[in-house]
Amino acid sequence: MAVSPESTEALRELVEVLLRGNNTLTPGEREIIATYVSSQNDCCFCQLSHGAAAAEHLGGNYELIDRIKQNFGTSGISEKLKALLVIAGKVQKGGKHVIADDVEQARWHGASDKEIHDTVLIAAAFCMFNRYVDGLGTWQPTDPAAYREMGRTMAHVGYVKPNWDEPGEAAQPAR
Repeated sequence: MAVSPESTEALRELVEVLLRGNNTLTPGEREIIATYVSSQNDCCFCQLSHGAAAAEHLGGNYELIDRIKQNFGTSGISEKLKALLVIAGKVQKGGKHVIADDVEQARWHGASDKEIHDTVLIAAAFCMFNRYVDGLGTWQPTDPAAYREMGRTMAHVGYVKPNWDEPGEAAQPAR
């Protein structure tokens, strides 16, 4: 992040809009989409940090986040979010994997065109973020507990110029 502050600022602004901006999907649902895609890409940093933010939005329900990553179909989330995760998972593999039936299923379960659009954009953006973090060989703790404070900061403060380096705050994220 220190190497390219200009791109870091733009990426943080994008994440702020995607995960915390005005939307009918809750910030928790959007963090779940980011977490799921990151888990499918095996990006430790993003799946654990955004999983911690999602859990924070869900009252600290880390078990649900783990269930979603392992098998969202049996995790207890809404049918709409399951349908959106199907789309996100296909985008993670490649945009052309999403078929008309996937979109229709999401609509049938109550997803709006905007929610489908935003799911695709979050999934695509997190594929880029995951590759950015992992491609730079970013150091990442592997203990999920190390991300809890960061998740609280991301959920409640956001992504644009958060106070990451202040004493008592979470370590600076790699994005």
